[in-house]
Amino acid sequence: MTIQLDYEGEQPEEDALSQFPDDEPLAITRVERGQKSDHRYIIHFGTFSLSVHEDIMIKYRMISGNAFTKEDLQQIVLADERQRAYVEGLRYLERKPRTGMEMARRLRQKEIGEAIIAEVLERLGRERLIDDTQYARQWAEQRITGHRKGRLWVRHELRGKGIDKSVIAEALDGISAEQERQSALELGRKKWNSIKGEAADKRRKTGAFLMRRGFSGEIVRSVLHSLWQDMDGAEDEFCEFD
Repeated sequence: MTIQLDYEGEQPEEDALSQFPDDEPLAITRVERGQKSDHRYIIHFGTFSLSVHEDIMIKYRMISGNAFTKEDLQQIVLADERQRAYVEGLRYLERKPRTGMEMARRLRQKEIGEAIIAEVLERLGRERLIDDTQYARQWAEQRITGHRKGRLWVRHELRGKGIDKSVIAEALDGISAEQERQSALELGRKKWNSIKGEAADKRRKTGAFLMRRGFSGEIVRSVLHSLWQDMDGAEDEFCEFD
C-alpha cells in the first residue's frame, strides 16, 4: 500500500469552526480541491468553508447536498487533526526509524496536542512502524560492530533517545563480549599505529582513546595487552592501563 504524504505546509486551524452557526444544519454547497495539496479539499457550506484531507472527506461522505451540524463538524475536524498527525509521523519515519520519544517530540514541534500524540504513537506501535525494542537491538549492533563504539557509549545514546533501561540492557545483552572486544581491538590497532613515539605513549594514548569511545576498562586493558604483545620483545615490559 502506498501512503501519500500530503500535509506539506499545512497547519490546523484551531478555531476553524468558530464562525459557523451553532443551531442549524449546514449543507455542503461546493467541494473543491485544495491548491497546496492534491489530497486536501475545501468543503463549502455557503459562505463558510472547511479544509479536510481526502480520506476524511470520503469517510464522512462530505459531498454536495449532505448536511452536518456544527457538532458533527467538530468531530470531523478532530478526525482530520488525527490524520494530519499520523501523516506527519509517517513523513518523519521516511528517512530512518525513530523511537517513541523522538516521534512525540517531533509531533509537539508541529503543535499537535498530547492526546492525539498518544493516539498516533499507539497506532504506529500497533503497525510496528515504531518499536523501541527492535530499534535498540539494531542500534546496539550497528554502533558496536559497525561504528566501533563501546557499550557504555551506546547505553548513553539510547537513554538520550528515550529508550527504557530494561530495553537497553536486553539490547546490549545481544552483543557478546567478544564482539565488543573485537571492535575495540580493530579500532585500537588503527589508533596505535597512527601514534608516533615510544610504546608507552602508544599505550597511554590508545587506552584513553578507547575509554572515550565507551569501552570498559576490562576490554581496554585486554586490547592494550594484545597490542603490546604484537611488538617484538615488549611482553615483559607491559603494565596495566588504569
